[in-house]
Amino acid sequence: MKLRRTAIRACLLCLLASVCFAVRPVIFDTDMGNDIDDALALAMLHALSDRGECDLIGVTLTNANRAAVPYIRMLNRFYGRGDLPVGGAIKALKGGDGDGYMTAALRNSPAGDASGAEPAPALLRRLLSNAHEKAVIVQTGFSTNLAALLDSPGGPELVREKVALLVAMAGNFVEAEPEYNVRIDIASAKAVFERWPTPIVFSGFEIGRELLYPAASIENDFTYALHHPIADSYRAYSKMPYNRPTWDLTAALQAVRPQRGYFALSVTGAVFVESNGATRFTPGTGDRQYLRLDPSKRAEILSVLTLLTSQPPARR
Repeated sequence: MKLRRTAIRACLLCLLASVCFAVRPVIFDTDMGNDIDDALALAMLHALSDRGECDLIGVTLTNANRAAVPYIRMLNRFYGRGDLPVGGAIKALKGGDGDGYMTAALRNSPAGDASGAEPAPALLRRLLSNAHEKAVIVQTGFSTNLAALLDSPGGPELVREKVALLVAMAGNFVEAEPEYNVRIDIASAKAVFERWPTPIVFSGFEIGRELLYPAASIENDFTYALHHPIADSYRAYSKMPYNRPTWDLTAALQAVRPQRGYFALSVTGAVFVESNGATRFTPGTGDRQYLRLDPSKRAEILSVLTLLTSQPPARR
């Protein structure tokens, strides 16, 4: 009897541990193709999933370029997650459907498949409904998909029930200038930033521009694959060597490792979107915050970003 009680207690402790330490589901909502930082951020999320720090459960697109779905699927397959669901953009946005590197990178890798992609808002609903616990959404593109989710039947209730946090690379919190991810779909950004029913943390334009991804990493850290899709993409995006702002990477890092203290956080408040796409933060009532960078941590953060982005896949 004592042995049986000990076995039952051990089983309960194992079950409790699995509940308490379950990794957080993460959804990556991206305008992949318009800038290279989206590709670097997706590589990071695969690495963090390989490390057991999060569970990347899907990717949704706000770039309607026809190469976007095949490119995402190619990257997911490279990182050992070829069955990861990908949601296609629901509409083309003027100035938001670029292909800065996707087609070029696909020439050196097995072609991805564009067929059968669910509309992104439908995939978001399915992923959230089936998530084993509250998810974190990393938005590094336009707010089109999340606004559509909010406007769908029961959308706000689903978000409130199944989303813990939204981390968005969007806005500019030091200058009154419209930021690209907001400017391309101002109406959707306004809807999400002002109506989203869970906390939002913003990584503003001013954060990523102070943290430049080093070209030296592309040249030296990806040589474990003859045609590495991230290195191929980076080279295709602009003439080498160049260092590129890490806008989207900072959002992904904060989403998965908020407890590490890489960035400081503003006080809580509300974020409003002006008619021209500029963002305005008002402290006080609200659960919105934005990242702040301590210059003394710049080297540490860049080291982490490059290490994670260049980490070899665990599942290949």
